[in-house]
Amino acid sequence: MKTDDLIALLAAGEGPVPRHAVCRRMAVAVLGGLTAALLLTVALYGVRSDITEVAQTPLFWGKVAFPTSLALIGLWLTSRLARPGGKGAAGWKMLGLPLLLVWCGAAVSIAGAPVDARADLLFGRTWRTCALNITLLSVPAFVTVFWALKGLAPTRLRQAGAAGGLLAGSTATVAYCLHCPEMGVPFWGVWYVLGMLVPTAFGAWWGPRMLRW
Repeated sequence: MKTDDLIALLAAGEGPVPRHAVCRRMAVAVLGGLTAALLLTVALYGVRSDITEVAQTPLFWGKVAFPTSLALIGLWLTSRLARPGGKGAAGWKMLGLPLLLVWCGAAVSIAGAPVDARADLLFGRTWRTCALNITLLSVPAFVTVFWALKGLAPTRLRQAGAAGGLLAGSTATVAYCLHCPEMGVPFWGVWYVLGMLVPTAFGAWWGPRMLRW
């Protein structure tokens, strides 16, 4: 059989891909993962008792904005890499902006604090469990995002897996902000980042195995 005949045979009966298929599939994945992470946060950890008061402070919304910005970049990056031949170089570079802002803020915060208070800014009260909690909360979003990617056609599997893991981790971190009592920028710059890095690294490892087609 000639190559052209084989291609025609394989394509027979296939209609056009629905418009915005990637956007719709990713929206379902993110909404499902975020909803599950919020429910798990409430069920396992509870919402911080002073959420009404702390939600009136700019610092709280800065804390929420950090993982939210990473989630938005992760969503854009994952959506691009979900397409055949999709490239993610620009998206990976964009991640540097929110990270740089938080790390600069952390450096200023530590530099301006008394020496004996610097450790508290960095470690807070929950450094032992923060990254682990975020990793746990990222599991539902990790499953839904990889479900979305599996139904699409990524070709850069390691990058797509890493982007999907980042999206899952940052989505989980947004939900975790409802519980987390830590308000120190240095804490976010270390332990939030570590919590998001775990699913990102696992996604990079799992992507070539799970997303092969």
